[in-house]
Amino acid sequence: MKLKHLENLITVDEDVTDDKFGTYHDKRSVEQLLNYGLILLDKPPGPTSHQVVAWAKKILEIPKAGHSGTLDPQVTGVLPLGLGDATKALGVLLFGSKEYQGLGRLHSLPSKEKLDSILKEFCGDIYQKPPQRSAVSRQTRIRKIFELELLEQKERLILIRITCESGTYIRKLIYDIGEVLGPGATMVELRRTRVNQFHENHPLVTLHQVADAFSDWKEKKTAPNF
Repeated sequence: MKLKHLENLITVDEDVTDDKFGTYHDKRSVEQLLNYGLILLDKPPGPTSHQVVAWAKKILEIPKAGHSGTLDPQVTGVLPLGLGDATKALGVLLFGSKEYQGLGRLHSLPSKEKLDSILKEFCGDIYQKPPQRSAVSRQTRIRKIFELELLEQKERLILIRITCESGTYIRKLIYDIGEVLGPGATMVELRRTRVNQFHENHPLVTLHQVADAFSDWKEKKTAPNF
């Protein structure tokens, strides 16, 4: 896509960036990546996001790393990790939308028509109060649901896809949907499938793969040259 105000630009000179001012992402050394890199991690169920960051720092032997948005311990999926000075750029990802796939268990068995109708009511601005166990103050706030799609239903189990504003509590959303349907609903499983432009279709890596790759690099780096 071309921007109209850029169509008539005149190229004065063709040049490339001096290496001392930066390097193309696909030409960076491992040392540069360890200080300015971004890892698209597939978070496993169990550890907190903070624990995952701590393990990544230990594996990569670096003093600083961070993540772009907390996932509860049992939630899996896309967790971008910034390494070194790249942590300064993680805040940019908080401005974009996020996507989840959640499995919920309804406490009643509504018709598909009624369920579709209720899901449509939750699109747009909604009011949410963070759960009691949360890292933020429990004040009612507005969050936007961009898309809410029923992917599959098997009796009282429903699989839904949610595209929403950052900071939306999906467990609370499923609970509220159940309250409107009557007599309630609970979240069974949750996976984050996208953070801003980073989708799970991108090559995600596990902590084991990160550890193996770093170990291989260290071994090659220290191997004697004959």
